Amino acid sequence: EGGKSMNKYELTVVVSAKLEEEGRTAELDKVKALVEKFGGTITNVDDAGKKKFAYEIQKMSEGYYYFISFDTDNTNATSELGSQLRIMENILRFMCVSVEA
Repeated sequence: EGGKSMNKYELTVVVSAKLEEEGRTAELDKVKALVEKFGGTITNVDDAGKKKFAYEIQKMSEGYYYFISFDTDNTNATSELGSQLRIMENILRFMCVSVEA
Protein backbone atom coordinates (compact mmCIF):
# COMPACT_ATOMS: atom_id res chain seq x y z
CA GLU A 1 0.00 0.00 0.00
CA GLY A 2 1.45 3.32 -1.03
CA GLY A 3 0.45 5.63 1.80
CA LYS A 4 -3.01 6.69 2.84
CA SER A 5 -5.37 7.84 0.15
CA MET A 6 -6.95 11.24 0.36
CA ASN A 7 -10.70 11.54 0.17
CA LYS A 8 -12.28 14.62 -1.34
CA TYR A 9 -15.35 16.20 0.21
CA GLU A 10 -17.59 19.16 -0.31
CA LEU A 11 -19.09 20.73 2.78
CA THR A 12 -22.11 22.99 2.33
CA VAL A 13 -22.93 25.29 5.22
CA VAL A 14 -25.89 27.64 5.47
CA VAL A 15 -25.22 30.61 7.73
CA SER A 16 -27.97 32.65 9.34
CA ALA A 17 -28.97 35.74 7.36
CA LYS A 18 -29.38 37.57 10.67
CA LEU A 19 -25.62 37.96 10.85
CA GLU A 20 -23.81 40.97 9.41
CA GLU A 21 -20.98 40.29 6.96
CA GLU A 22 -18.41 40.35 9.77
CA GLY A 23 -20.35 37.74 11.70
CA ARG A 24 -20.71 35.52 8.65
CA THR A 25 -16.98 35.74 7.98
CA ALA A 26 -16.32 34.77 11.60
CA GLU A 27 -18.62 31.74 11.31
CA LEU A 28 -16.97 30.70 8.06
CA ASP A 29 -13.54 31.01 9.71
CA LYS A 30 -14.73 28.79 12.57
CA VAL A 31 -15.95 26.17 10.10
CA LYS A 32 -12.67 26.27 8.17
CA ALA A 33 -10.73 25.91 11.43
CA LEU A 34 -12.82 22.84 12.30
CA VAL A 35 -12.14 21.25 8.92
CA GLU A 36 -8.42 21.75 9.51
CA LYS A 37 -8.64 20.56 13.12
CA PHE A 38 -10.06 17.24 11.91
CA GLY A 39 -7.28 16.76 9.38
CA GLY A 40 -8.79 18.41 6.33
CA THR A 41 -6.88 20.45 3.78
CA ILE A 42 -9.15 23.10 2.29
CA THR A 43 -8.81 23.34 -1.48
CA ASN A 44 -11.59 25.82 -2.28
CA VAL A 45 -14.19 28.02 -0.61
CA ASP A 46 -17.08 29.23 -2.73
CA ASP A 47 -19.34 31.95 -1.35
CA ALA A 48 -22.64 31.30 -3.11
CA GLY A 49 -24.38 34.23 -1.45
CA LYS A 50 -27.87 34.57 -0.07
CA LYS A 51 -30.55 32.16 -1.19
CA LYS A 52 -34.21 31.77 -0.32
CA PHE A 53 -35.23 28.49 1.27
CA ALA A 54 -37.98 26.35 -0.18
CA TYR A 55 -39.44 26.29 3.34
CA GLU A 56 -38.59 28.05 6.58
CA ILE A 57 -35.70 26.80 8.68
CA GLN A 58 -35.76 27.96 12.29
CA LYS A 59 -38.30 30.66 11.34
CA MET A 60 -35.95 32.04 8.68
CA SER A 61 -36.68 32.18 4.98
CA GLU A 62 -33.16 32.71 3.65
CA GLY A 63 -29.54 32.10 4.47
CA TYR A 64 -26.02 32.46 3.13
CA TYR A 65 -24.56 29.43 1.38
CA TYR A 66 -20.88 28.47 1.41
CA PHE A 67 -19.30 25.48 -0.29
CA ILE A 68 -16.01 24.32 1.20
CA SER A 69 -13.99 21.72 -0.69
CA PHE A 70 -11.42 19.77 1.28
CA ASP A 71 -9.23 16.69 1.15
CA THR A 72 -8.61 14.46 4.16
CA ASP A 73 -7.33 11.02 5.02
CA ASN A 74 -9.29 11.07 8.29
CA THR A 75 -12.20 8.69 7.72
CA ASN A 76 -14.01 10.17 10.75
CA ALA A 77 -13.69 13.77 9.56
CA THR A 78 -17.27 14.10 8.38
CA SER A 79 -18.86 12.73 11.55
CA GLU A 80 -16.52 14.80 13.74
CA LEU A 81 -17.35 17.90 11.72
CA GLY A 82 -21.05 17.13 11.89
CA SER A 83 -21.10 16.85 15.65
CA GLN A 84 -19.48 20.30 15.93
CA LEU A 85 -21.53 22.02 13.23
CA ARG A 86 -24.74 20.70 14.76
CA ILE A 87 -24.19 22.75 17.91
CA MET A 88 -23.29 26.02 16.16
CA GLU A 89 -26.40 28.15 16.44
CA ASN A 90 -25.65 30.34 13.40
CA ILE A 91 -25.22 27.34 11.11
CA LEU A 92 -28.78 26.57 10.00
CA ARG A 93 -27.97 23.60 7.81
CA PHE A 94 -24.94 21.67 6.70
CA MET A 95 -24.23 18.80 4.40
CA CYS A 96 -20.99 17.02 3.69
CA VAL A 97 -20.71 14.86 0.59
CA SER A 98 -17.91 12.77 -0.77
CA VAL A 99 -16.66 13.91 -4.17
CA GLU A 100 -15.22 11.41 -6.61
CA ALA A 101 -11.66 12.33 -7.49
